[in-house]
Amino acid sequence: MNGSDTAQGAAEHLGGERLRRWRMVLGGGEGDGTGFVPAGRDAAMDAALGALYGGGAGGSRKGAGARSAGLGGSAPNVARWLGDIRTYFPASVVQVMQRDAIERLGLAALLLEPEMLEAVEPDVHLVGTLLSLNKAMPDTTKETARAVVRTVVEQLERKLGARTRATLTGALDRSARVSRPRHHDIDWNRTIRANLKNYLPEYRTVVPERLIGYGRAAQSVKKEVILCIDQSGSMAASVVYASVFGAVLASMRSIATRLVVFDTAVVDLTDQLDDPVDVLFGTQLGGGTDINRALAHCQSRITRPADTVVVLISDLYEGGIRNEMLKRVAAMKASGVEFVTLLALSDEGAPAYDHEHAAALAGLGAPAFACTPDLFPDVMAAALEKRPLPVP
Repeated sequence: MNGSDTAQGAAEHLGGERLRRWRMVLGGGEGDGTGFVPAGRDAAMDAALGALYGGGAGGSRKGAGARSAGLGGSAPNVARWLGDIRTYFPASVVQVMQRDAIERLGLAALLLEPEMLEAVEPDVHLVGTLLSLNKAMPDTTKETARAVVRTVVEQLERKLGARTRATLTGALDRSARVSRPRHHDIDWNRTIRANLKNYLPEYRTVVPERLIGYGRAAQSVKKEVILCIDQSGSMAASVVYASVFGAVLASMRSIATRLVVFDTAVVDLTDQLDDPVDVLFGTQLGGGTDINRALAHCQSRITRPADTVVVLISDLYEGGIRNEMLKRVAAMKASGVEFVTLLALSDEGAPAYDHEHAAALAGLGAPAFACTPDLFPDVMAAALEKRPLPVP
């Protein structure tokens, strides 16, 4: 075979691969125009995609907006499909397909069956769905559901816990300066700035008359943190992340942590913070929203305003008394409380939220913004140190 034959073969292979990819994207049917017929693994992948997004198990997808009966209402069919997508697609894609199946095909009810829960790929959104079904869940499913939720919670704790503790421990140490620090506790940057007037040009040095150091972490409580979480249905992912962070904060002896969830009622789950799974199953996703009532509860629990951080996690759609809500925030800030407003605590970005309330809170010095889990430790560190928040 000469060079031209090799080049031609490579071009044909590249063209065939392009047709294959377009066929997998378009989903077949008379109008796809590729002429490519999937076989083997491609055919199996196409059937799995077609069952969810198209016209049935045959893989002839009709378009992203078309509803399909490809999975039917049969638990065995769905369980088999869940196994197929885990075989052919990476975990991140599986999670998206599971979420689409629940939303597009109404499969939430099937998650009440233990064999279904054992087949799914656990993730934050699945946990949110399970929590919304909590009250309807039969006893035969509850233990399996708790196991699924615990898997996700433990993954999040491993991912977020160590960095959160390290970041906040540093912030607490920096916020407790001492005037006679040990040598290894000296904050040299602040010490040099405080002694610049003592610079000796002939020796090109600064004489440190006053040493500034980090306070050593004490065993007593230094700060109090209140997490106030909106448990309306749109906040499901935020509830999951906030519960995990609440447990991490509660594990730090120098922070007294309180966790409050609310809709039109207020529930204090502080006594369950040692197990975030218990916290999550103590929530009830859905319902209305009364932020004012929730903040009234939080305000009544504040004993040391200057050492307290209140974190409100809500989309700010207030069903209670708007003016009273704003007055409470203003009163807390005037007393020395650091008040943080997060529109969401998730990876999805800013949700729909009440722009008028967000603007009003910003006018009170409590800007409202969406926060990713990776940014949350830095937000909390800034609040503990009374620094400007790292608003994205």
